Amino acid sequence: MERVLELAALDTFVVGLPVRRAHRWVGLDSPIGSGYVVTRARLADGSTGWGEAQVIKTWGGDDASRYGETPKTTVTIINDYLVPALKGVDARCFEAVHAAMNRTIRGYPYAKAAVEVALLDAVARGLGVPVYQLLGGRVRDRVELAHSIGLMEIDDAVAEAEQVVREGIATLKIKVGVDIERDVALVRAVRRAVGDAPRIRVDANQGYRSWREAVAAIGRMSEFGISYAEQPVDGVEAMAEVSARCGVPVMADESAWTERDVTRIAARGAAQYLSVYYTKPGGLWKAKRLLTVAGAFGMQCDINGSAEMGIGNAANLQLAAAAPEITLAGTIPVTSTAEVQRTKVAGRKYLDDIIGMPFEYEDGRLVVPRGPGLGIEVDEAKLRRYAVQP
Repeated sequence: MERVLELAALDTFVVGLPVRRAHRWVGLDSPIGSGYVVTRARLADGSTGWGEAQVIKTWGGDDASRYGETPKTTVTIINDYLVPALKGVDARCFEAVHAAMNRTIRGYPYAKAAVEVALLDAVARGLGVPVYQLLGGRVRDRVELAHSIGLMEIDDAVAEAEQVVREGIATLKIKVGVDIERDVALVRAVRRAVGDAPRIRVDANQGYRSWREAVAAIGRMSEFGISYAEQPVDGVEAMAEVSARCGVPVMADESAWTERDVTRIAARGAAQYLSVYYTKPGGLWKAKRLLTVAGAFGMQCDINGSAEMGIGNAANLQLAAAAPEITLAGTIPVTSTAEVQRTKVAGRKYLDDIIGMPFEYEDGRLVVPRGPGLGIEVDEAKLRRYAVQP
């Protein structure tokens, strides 16, 4: 009988990195990267893996159906509930891992993702294969990026858009949802500055107060060639009203956390596109299942997130590499370190990172690492340097 490969130990760290600039969106009231949770899992055979959760206390789903997480709550959930729940569970049996975590506590998908990714990394390292092999194998070796322009003054947004286009970015994601006149003026100014070639998508983060306001805003912004509109309003029903009346596709983000959410969105015709995270469903394994359901409904997807650090970016790339449903440019950050800068501005959220070597960047795309596990090595000296109190 095959022996169970158990989790032997799991350590948690809270990390805050120096940011290149503030990145804001509607509803965000805490700085990105100021306290993300990092996990280190050690299996009984000695294999080690890393995970990351970008916890934000004000981030959640429609109508407060999902609840934000904080570094302190996430560390508590991991240490007091999830780790004990995995005693006797084979770390290679990913469905069993998720079942055990879900039995012990409901919700907290970011905490569960931080544990699950560390386990997948450790298992894949032990086998000597990339994580994407555990998710079905590689379907692409490069992932196209969209650069996210957060809420900022129009002149600053235009200057950033021009710079990242020079650095190879072909899709711009512009945060809107503040005020129709401001949003339209911003999109107009960016389009005039960058020309017709770059794609522009807008993301309101549920910011418009009604579907009528969203329809009016999207209609006016469409005059400047937007490719699609992400989560303009709160709620699947309201998004369906927007989707039925707009000439551009609608993307669901805050509305899409699980496979059941996907079926609900598809049944109501609320969105044609999905913004997919490895964290919202509770890990890479669950995200891959969500993507399969999305593909069954013919929904195109991107990889999105909350300004991941290097470990989270590695998880993003492993998921994108294994998912044929990922056809849209994703807002995956471009990791740089103090020693190795891949870009000056494009996709760059932080001035340093805790991984040793950032991923290669070529013509607006990140190259998927092919080393074992997540394909990264963590710089533990920097992990200690950037540690913060939860």
